[in-house]
Amino acid sequence: MAQLFGKSARIASGGPFRAWVIGLTMVLIAACAPITRDHGYIPTDEELALITVAKDTRESVATKIGRPSASGLLNDVGWYYVESRFVTKGAFMPKEVNREVVAISFTEAGVVENIERFGLEKGQIVPLSRRVTKDNVKAAGILQQLFGNVGGLTADQLLR
Repeated sequence: MAQLFGKSARIASGGPFRAWVIGLTMVLIAACAPITRDHGYIPTDEELALITVAKDTRESVATKIGRPSASGLLNDVGWYYVESRFVTKGAFMPKEVNREVVAISFTEAGVVENIERFGLEKGQIVPLSRRVTKDNVKAAGILQQLFGNVGGLTADQLLR
């Protein structure tokens, strides 16, 4: 009996068991910390200020800020720079928390026509800044596709 009480007293006072529990707790807390990942690239406002609407061409834009990873589907009328931020918490799937798109539209001659920056607010596309020579936005279709998977339908929207 003396050995049994001696063992339980040693476990309760600390020793390797306590250190193991503390270490396991710290690992579990660290595993639940959110992990943030950024994907894509968008030019800064300072870089976009280097581009002059109705003066610069595709080649000069490529030299000043680089070519994007996405461009217009038909006739290459627009370049789209896309940046997204994803947050992963624990074992859950990554969740997109922010997406921003810079759209540069060109005329058929290859001259810059519009420069626009779009973001998301409550799942809706919101223009953040716009330098345009005309009122129309020709490339809304590709922007809908780029922003389409963010802010999907909720149950209350299905019941309306």
